[in-house]
Amino acid sequence: MYLEFYEVDVPIHDTTRAQHGVHVFTGKASSVTEALARAHQVYDAARAARQAGLEAPGQQDGGWGARGVRDGWELDWAAAKAGRWSNPNGWTRKTPYEL
Repeated sequence: MYLEFYEVDVPIHDTTRAQHGVHVFTGKASSVTEALARAHQVYDAARAARQAGLEAPGQQDGGWGARGVRDGWELDWAAAKAGRWSNPNGWTRKTPYEL
């Protein structure tokens, strides 16, 4: 099975204030479906650890992990989007500094 890096963008909102954003997860997966599942798994594990007063688990297989989990922020998994990750600083991308 060939694994590639994926990015999963999940809209978030603060339940106590009118703030919105996106929580980004990255890691290796074989498909968009697997990437979404892995991101959800690591988020659930980090949230459970936080609720138990423990430190969030570190990076898991494939580089997946969840940091910055905070109370009061809700993730909208139904609106999550996933796709292959593209390094914005990769050598294959053109930069505005090229002539």
